[in-house]
Amino acid sequence: MLSSKQRAILRGLASAEDTILHVGKGDLGENIVKQAADALQARELVKGRVLETSGLSPKEAADQIASKTGSEVVQVIGGKFVLYKPNPKERKIDLPDTRKKR
Repeated sequence: MLSSKQRAILRGLASAEDTILHVGKGDLGENIVKQAADALQARELVKGRVLETSGLSPKEAADQIASKTGSEVVQVIGGKFVLYKPNPKERKIDLPDTRKKR
């Protein structure tokens, strides 16, 4: 689970990213989920867009893709969403640990 500070860092990083996922007509097919999973493994941070022809809202699409890929929804704004999943083998994004120390 991401903290608000970690989300803020990821939102800042996502602003420079290109939108690589495009959700169009119909439900989320295996192709979109596979594309998202592959992109998350390679990049850790992925920006997607839900086209107006889709029957899903951006929030619904982001939630469904996140649950199918094991990622977290960082942000949904307008028709775009951002997903994050750290790659345990090769970390590309180093987030600060914001858990409280006791």
